[in-house]
Amino acid sequence: MPARQVTSFCAALALGGMLAACDDFKPKSNAAQGAPVASVAPAPQPATQAEIAAPAPGAAPTPTPADARAPLAAGPAASSDPRAAPIESSAFSAARSGPAQTPLLIKVEVLLDRAHFSPGVIDGRGGANLKRALAAFEQAHGLAADGNLNQADVDALTADDKAPITQDYVITPDDEKGPFIGALPSGFVAQAKLDHLGYLSPLQEMAERFHMDPALIKSLNPGADFTVTGTRIVVVRPASGGLAAPVARIEVDKTANQLRALDVGGKILAVFPATVGSTERPAPSGQWAVKSVTTNPNYVYDPSRLTFGPAEKGKLTIQPGPNNPVGTTWIALTKETYGIHGSPDPTRVGKTASHGCVRLTNWDAATLGRSVKKGVPVIFVGVEKTAA
Repeated sequence: MPARQVTSFCAALALGGMLAACDDFKPKSNAAQGAPVASVAPAPQPATQAEIAAPAPGAAPTPTPADARAPLAAGPAASSDPRAAPIESSAFSAARSGPAQTPLLIKVEVLLDRAHFSPGVIDGRGGANLKRALAAFEQAHGLAADGNLNQADVDALTADDKAPITQDYVITPDDEKGPFIGALPSGFVAQAKLDHLGYLSPLQEMAERFHMDPALIKSLNPGADFTVTGTRIVVVRPASGGLAAPVARIEVDKTANQLRALDVGGKILAVFPATVGSTERPAPSGQWAVKSVTTNPNYVYDPSRLTFGPAEKGKLTIQPGPNNPVGTTWIALTKETYGIHGSPDPTRVGKTASHGCVRLTNWDAATLGRSVKKGVPVIFVGVEKTAA
């Protein structure tokens, strides 16, 4: 798979696009940091733009994003593993709490994911992202929009979705091809030395493919060796395919840490948890528009355009991959240097501040990227509440 692919509306544009400096990512030890900066342009830009560098000669190929792979199975079939049974049979009970509620929370998260009211990472633990996703689902379905799970929510979620929540999956040789990088170096300087920013391990690849927290996969498959072809594991059956209609408008809610995609009639097509700016480095305000979409973008750290990072090291180019600072999808906005993009750490999306851009999970960013066109309005509402 090429290191960069561009959606159809950008196909006529030249691929040596330019990276600009969108302040993003709060630095985190042993995690990708920095500023997403990727766009596709038909002609060279001013010298202040930082050019996207092609992968170095002989560089290892960038793994195909798990979200872009072929459908998993010919038809719905629940996992035969005994650990899946409590998830499949789970039902709402006001008296149930703590670990006893985990099977139901997994079920609800999967159903929300498939309805495109994304809870972010499916982990069975609940939290702010689940509550906000549930509130958005409730509002869209005429229910009391308080985000508190109840029987009416479960009934609405299951009314049009009878497919199993879980499935058995057998790890294939393709899943083990990699190349895997083992550990993600801390900081731009070390990351720029890698010839690709692929998955850390087969487990991370499986987690992203099924929209799951690695800890949940391991808990459902104790003792499983994810590095061995033929290993049978139980996983959930997440959303697949695109949205029900083309996206006609995007709303980014800075107060709620959410992105909402709407159709031409104003109906909600999808709601995604998002990390949106910070009180120190806010996201844009007002209305802008989609400029272009790039998959598997490079990331360029350009100290002449950024206010953080190892400025003394000069400009650094980080190669594509799911652990790239901007993940596997970059949706450039007409507000120069700002965009909507994926993330190497989906567990932090919607829970930490950013330095200005809109960060989604890799799979949500990919879904959105496949459903937007150049010129789609992007409207920022609300105010940031989180400090950088």
